Amino acid sequence: MSEAKKVPVGVSARHVHLTQEHIEILFGPGAKLTEFKPLSQPGQFAANETVAVHGPKGSFAKVRILGPARRATQVEVSRTDAFALGLNPPVRESGNIEGTPGVRIVGPAGEVTIEKGVIVAARHIHFHTSDAAKFGIADKQLLKVRVGGERGVVFENVIARVSDQFALDMHIDTDEGNAAGASTGDEGEIIG
Repeated sequence: MSEAKKVPVGVSARHVHLTQEHIEILFGPGAKLTEFKPLSQPGQFAANETVAVHGPKGSFAKVRILGPARRATQVEVSRTDAFALGLNPPVRESGNIEGTPGVRIVGPAGEVTIEKGVIVAARHIHFHTSDAAKFGIADKQLLKVRVGGERGVVFENVIARVSDQFALDMHIDTDEGNAAGASTGDEGEIIG
């Protein structure tokens, strides 16, 4: 019998990724993000800096920025967050922002209106290449993952993302975490 394919679970709240240009518009010329705490993926961090995000219907204050700076500004929200903002963003992999809605982002030094970039992040697992090889997983493979607990569920269509730059971690959003009764630090098991 094969060893269970266990993966740590991370529940991801709404957050923003910014380009360096937008960081400087929002926080002032020469501004750089400062680390609040490291994230599960090497070199990535939750920043001390936060912004307000304004949609056509509602807004959120103090939305955490994740660093480092990115090539494109992106806002990741849950479906519930999207309703509150008055938006209907598609479920997408991070970075795939063509055809997505935009929002207004306000910082202490200025504001930016992005024409696209709001997504509901597709559930996914980051695999280091060695973990993917051990589990027999290929990049972009769709997986089924059981997350146990009081309200255990099986998540389908979990995208495998494989790189030698990643650390093993499954990412779901707050709606998914709440539905499963799951918290960051719980474990999931790949079952298909």
